[in-house]
Amino acid sequence: MNLLFRTDASVAIGTGHVMRGLALAQAWQDTGGHAVFAMTEATPAIQARLVAEPFEVLSLCCAAGTLDDSAQTVALAKEQNADWIVVDGYRFTADYQRALKDAGLKVLFLDDYGQAGHYFADIVLNQNLSARTEIYPSREPHTQLLLGPNYCLLRREFTAWRDWKREVSPLGRRVLVTMGGSDPENVTARVVDALALVGVEDLEAVVVMGGSSPHSEMPEFSSAQSGNKISARRDVTNIAELMAWADVAVSSAGTTCWELCLLALPALLVHVAENQTAVARELARRHCAVHLGGPRDFTVEQLAEKLQKLLKSAETRQDISVRCRELVDGRGAWRVASAMRTGLRLRPARESDCRLLWEWANDPQVRGAAFSQAPIPWEQHEVWFASKMGNPNCDILVAQDGEGRAVGQFRVDWRSEEDGEIDVSVSSEFRGAGYGAVLIDLGVNRVFAGEGGQLHAFVKVENHASRRAFEQAGFTILGEVNLRGQPAIHYVRTSERDQASRSNISRSNMRSE
Repeated sequence: MNLLFRTDASVAIGTGHVMRGLALAQAWQDTGGHAVFAMTEATPAIQARLVAEPFEVLSLCCAAGTLDDSAQTVALAKEQNADWIVVDGYRFTADYQRALKDAGLKVLFLDDYGQAGHYFADIVLNQNLSARTEIYPSREPHTQLLLGPNYCLLRREFTAWRDWKREVSPLGRRVLVTMGGSDPENVTARVVDALALVGVEDLEAVVVMGGSSPHSEMPEFSSAQSGNKISARRDVTNIAELMAWADVAVSSAGTTCWELCLLALPALLVHVAENQTAVARELARRHCAVHLGGPRDFTVEQLAEKLQKLLKSAETRQDISVRCRELVDGRGAWRVASAMRTGLRLRPARESDCRLLWEWANDPQVRGAAFSQAPIPWEQHEVWFASKMGNPNCDILVAQDGEGRAVGQFRVDWRSEEDGEIDVSVSSEFRGAGYGAVLIDLGVNRVFAGEGGQLHAFVKVENHASRRAFEQAGFTILGEVNLRGQPAIHYVRTSERDQASRSNISRSNMRSE
């Protein structure tokens, strides 16, 4: 399958739109897909980065977001045999989406705060903490919403760090400074000046300059006068390694925030663009970062004071680190790519699903994988189904693809408020195409959007397909157990959202959607 990305980058608008597109393009590429970028603006560094992946970069000769832009994009999509167009940028309006949809194309629209008004896209992705269904009251019936940090797009270089655990040192001495791909106001220079005022012995700092920054000479000049060990690096490709090295970061509040969360790195955040303000404020409200404000909201001395305080407080850094890691698990790009490939959506089970679930349960392959392999009589199933539908401690969800076909079911039986056991099955016509892991992950995230807690699954040792599906969906192995006289693998996945967020949504609300 082919993707066409329509996005731009410049010193003024930054590089974040392209970099999160790059993360999705890499995830698509990793599953055998092909991606092309169409741009009206691109800095030399961004163009070089995309080509090195390698992704083809095509130039459009028009003003971004105009009717001419949409016409050229449609023509390119057809020329490239694109299955999807991914649109990311604040200059793309509702009319732009409608023009792509009217041409018969599938559209994924990346959004940050409901800026388009009405949404015609097939999928709207908002990876921010503030993302809520209420932001999108005006959308087409077919429009699917992917909301929150579970869908944040992290590049391939972060994959190896998904299971890495941070050890918080008693005294922080290592600082990472990264102000985004362009840093037009040169906030980096002020941060470097602040480093000279920090009263921490043997302080080290790495200052990362984005490849599109026009201020590449400033860090070397400032660091020579600071008295600290400061090195400046430009357009790095090992930012994950640098985040793991650091004790604290001073960063812009763009897409880098989600990378910091995955690496559990405490940070002082500066919102360098209007769209970053809400992200920085919400992370600060959840005690996942310290928000300094915008570039004009603090002095060099104030920055130095807050940085010194954070470096010297292991307790604060530990608290921020734990809370950050709860937000991001590093699987967002896979989730988005899977949603595009499969088109899966979940809905609560209905009374009319009774026979469908009975047929799935009696499928020979399903019975063979079950711990009780005897066929289930219809009368017994009717009684069971009625009891489950009326049980507040049971959730049954049915997955449908983009054409409305039933693909499988996801059931949770709650042992307690925080502890549930999963049962999953996939229709025989959809097996072997990767639907299992996507169905499990969707179901888990739906449940965790309600109350969270822990979800358990028990899979026969010889059922390798189900084992792969649960592991791909982020479950970990607790060990081997004996269940009804048969060896089984015990899997578990724990909610990565903070308890305060989970407690605001009831499980009954989840089922009524």
